[in-house]
Amino acid sequence: MKPKQFAVLGIGRFGESLIKELVRMGYEVLAVDVDADLVQEAMEYATHAVQADAMEESVLKSLGIKNFDAVIVAIGENIQSNIFTTILMKELGVKKVVAKAGNALHGKVLEKIGADMVIYPERDMAIKLARTLASQNFLEQITLSSDYSIIEISIPRSFINKNLRQIGVRPRMNVTVLAIRRGDEIIVVPGPDQNLINGDILVVLGHNQDLDDLSDID
Repeated sequence: MKPKQFAVLGIGRFGESLIKELVRMGYEVLAVDVDADLVQEAMEYATHAVQADAMEESVLKSLGIKNFDAVIVAIGENIQSNIFTTILMKELGVKKVVAKAGNALHGKVLEKIGADMVIYPERDMAIKLARTLASQNFLEQITLSSDYSIIEISIPRSFINKNLRQIGVRPRMNVTVLAIRRGDEIIVVPGPDQNLINGDILVVLGHNQDLDDLSDID
């Protein structure tokens, strides 16, 4: 399976942290910024780095921006540029546009113009965002240590109508299902014969790498 590809527009502190984490997780990341020095530095940690104005439609088209799984508008200092770039991403047909907001009002504007996700770096850590972007199933994470976490994930399609024994979450995936959220019901410490149905949300404990692997299952 081809690795997911992300584009980060704006290489500030937040953009840099996000790029590094996504690359560490094995994904391809294009970094774009108008500042030549920042682009030069990004060449050392991003998959690709390009000096360009994020509002130049022709340049973005030449980069194949609409083919990326998600584009993160991480431009922070210039709110107008941030908003116009977000609009442009939607107009170019980007699958998922994630936009960085500086405050609640800015965030409301981004939501109104169609951003698929609005994030607030002061509140949302870049690593958590990277995990959210990297998996279609990932919902929430509680970090227990540098190596272990508890996450919530939407049930992968391949798990539907199977029980935990058949899936082999503990022996094969090295993770433990602590609970299952099924609508308003919570099934605590489900047994191995517990069947899973479409719409279930799993609360899972494990090593971060094993949780990453689980989150990538379709």
